[in-house]
Amino acid sequence: MRRRLIVMLVACTVIFGGVLGFQAFVGQMMRKAMASAPPPVQTVSTAQAEMLDWQPTLHAVGTLRAVSGTDLSAEVSGIVDEIHFESGDDVRSGQLLVSLRSGIDVARLREAQAAVDLARLDFQRNRELAPKGLVSQATLDAAETQLRSTEAQLKQQQEGVRRTSIRAPFGGRIGLRVVDVGQYLNAGTRIATLQALDQLLVDFFLPQRDLGLLSPRQQVTVAVDAWPGELFKGEVIAIDSRVDAQTRNVAVRARIDNPAHRLLPGMYVSVTVAAGASLRHVTLPQTAIVYNSFGDSVYLVEGSGDRLLARQVFVQVGPTRGDQVAILSGVAAGATVVSAGQIKLQDGAPVRINNTVQPPNNPAPNPPDEPGRRK
Repeated sequence: MRRRLIVMLVACTVIFGGVLGFQAFVGQMMRKAMASAPPPVQTVSTAQAEMLDWQPTLHAVGTLRAVSGTDLSAEVSGIVDEIHFESGDDVRSGQLLVSLRSGIDVARLREAQAAVDLARLDFQRNRELAPKGLVSQATLDAAETQLRSTEAQLKQQQEGVRRTSIRAPFGGRIGLRVVDVGQYLNAGTRIATLQALDQLLVDFFLPQRDLGLLSPRQQVTVAVDAWPGELFKGEVIAIDSRVDAQTRNVAVRARIDNPAHRLLPGMYVSVTVAAGASLRHVTLPQTAIVYNSFGDSVYLVEGSGDRLLARQVFVQVGPTRGDQVAILSGVAAGATVVSAGQIKLQDGAPVRINNTVQPPNNPAPNPPDEPGRRK
């Protein structure tokens, strides 16, 4: 019995050993076959390396303000008698906007005018009689003083009447009216806001290291989320005379043309300043770069026809703009570079080009429209 059991165990061991040995042999043969087989052809997208102009730029965020803007208010207290504008109107300089009740002031003005007329007649009469010795010099001097006094009072009353008429100090667009006819206004109470919109100012800050790149009359472009895809142009008009000791930033002011009145004071904008002369760089889509701690690289496509190979080369990358990156060394203009599909590649791998779908390559891309956003 024991002998039969031993024979069975030996037989089982031999059988299992044979199976394992056969599997090991098959695996070894498969590895040899795979090692000797050519690598699979990988499908990639490619882009042409182009020599393009790069304008060095400075970027900041800023706030728009009007060249001329103010809150309209009355110089004197009074009751609103008439309103001569509607909210949102475009008005010209000197246009009458609000009339305060002025009956008493007008009556006082007429009284002052009558006093001036009387004083002038008295002075003229005394001036004719003085050479004849019929009035003394003191009487003539008193008449002249009285005339000057009444004329001063007349000017004071004229100024009082003038202040009851509130006029536009400059041309622009009226905001929302906040007063009504019959309302009593204290001096200084806001009536509406008035903003000149043909040109706007944008104030922004840049770090002190950029001072050497700044100068008046540099070109500026402004982008605002209210008008996606549109750029508004202007120029730098002033640089602050000091650097903020807390932030080490310098304030810069630019003037922006706004002929269509699309921009409004108070808007938050993105500012781009053209700094210095333009440079030329070999340019690729950013997706073409394989970033690694030991060095950045790209895959060049070499060969012709169906025999295309990917060759990995190390590059020195420069500044970026939008979807593009400047290549300072490693790639020549005109080279064909893999722009998508690098994760599947190794140096010398065969490739097939399919450019049906291309990665983005826009120097100034705009974010996609959000659902419900005006187009």
